[in-house]
Amino acid sequence: MNLSDLAARLGCELRGDGAIEITGVAGMEHAEATEITSLHNPKYAPKAKHTRAAAILVKTLLEDIRPAQLISKNPYLDFARALEMFYQPPKPAPGIHPLAYIAPTARIGENASIGPFAVVGEHVAIGRDAVLHPHVVIYEGATIGDRFVAHSHVTVREHCRVGHRVILQNNVVIGGDGYGFAKQADGTHYKIVQSGVAVIEDDVEIQTLTSIDRASTGETRVKRGAKIDSLVQVGHGCVVGEDNIICSQTGLAGSSILEKNVLLAGQVGISGHLTIHDNAVIYAQSGIGGDVEAGAVMSGSPAFEAREWLRAITAFPKLPVLLRTMRQLEKRVAELEAGAEKISHA
Repeated sequence: MNLSDLAARLGCELRGDGAIEITGVAGMEHAEATEITSLHNPKYAPKAKHTRAAAILVKTLLEDIRPAQLISKNPYLDFARALEMFYQPPKPAPGIHPLAYIAPTARIGENASIGPFAVVGEHVAIGRDAVLHPHVVIYEGATIGDRFVAHSHVTVREHCRVGHRVILQNNVVIGGDGYGFAKQADGTHYKIVQSGVAVIEDDVEIQTLTSIDRASTGETRVKRGAKIDSLVQVGHGCVVGEDNIICSQTGLAGSSILEKNVLLAGQVGISGHLTIHDNAVIYAQSGIGGDVEAGAVMSGSPAFEAREWLRAITAFPKLPVLLRTMRQLEKRVAELEAGAEKISHA
């Protein structure tokens, strides 16, 4: 594909030689002379002078660089669209492998692809164009929508519900038992039956080794468009809101509610039974112990407002000096008070 055709398909303004043949997409440091790259973070602009790429997606025109430029309203999004034009992951052909097991009462939509050693339980319903890679297990009574993709070793537990266009990466578990135990008089723990379900709405993607627990009663719900990274734990009875971004190693204790467009960076901990309201941003390694208001930006553990946290963390290394100075001042004040008392008695 030549560069002018690529620019037209992306809807970008081209500055440079449109006849250049483009063969692929790569990062700025690794791109070759027939590949396109992207500058989606302005702080990396100096690297644009050194890239070998044929062209670069930019938001505003750069001066004094060799590559052709494609002016884009959203370079990162257009980078993703361009990548999709040059690479599509392999999709298995439709059909059920002879080594898969499909229960007699299961209903499988047309054009499904089910790999070897996959298991589909009784009374399961799966929509059209589903892909179940090898070793996927769908428990009894689960319902799954169209264009579902489950990579190897995904498990969807009994009676859970999954919407359309959901992607589950390797080793995701939907609807494993929530962590519920009642302590008995002798100190042992009595297991609480987890009778609820987990519900995954449309257009959700969940990355590897993440668990979405079923509720003890009621449901755990991941709402439309949420994207959940690897190694995330969503506890029983939680609600993950529309278009949430939850990054790796984050944990939500039971009955946490996340409203729309919440962003949780890596290793955030949510204590449970609280609400994080619309558009809140929680920085990495923060600990959330109470409700978070809409639009708040929080940091720290325990977390508080990010600008205050930045001031606090800047002051933290200076605390020994500040403490020493305070003690010196206290000593000096005490000496002055003692001197004043002597004068008053004289």
